[in-house]
Amino acid sequence: MGIGKDVMPTGTEHNTLAYGTTVVGDIQAENDFRLDGSVKGTIVCKGKIIVGTKGVMDGTMTCANADVMGLVKGKIIISDTLSLKSTARVEGEITTKTLSIEPQAIFT
Repeated sequence: MGIGKDVMPTGTEHNTLAYGTTVVGDIQAENDFRLDGSVKGTIVCKGKIIVGTKGVMDGTMTCANADVMGLVKGKIIISDTLSLKSTARVEGEITTKTLSIEPQAIFT
């Protein structure tokens, strides 16, 4: 790669916030984002957000697609598909084109 050339995503890049890590503030991601830790604030992602079973999101989450297996409190804004897995617990507002809820998922 030469200087000044743009790096184009190959579709395999993703961001991960590990269990035991806490972020207070705003996160912006161009690629997919996996949350196994805790975020209090806002996540804006152009790709997919995955909230793992130990993941905690407290605030506003905006993205194209999302799989939720952990806890989300606040507002979820999805332009395409939101999937709440059986271990998911969502407390707040959901705006989405398509919603999939597995048995035992909790949505308040």
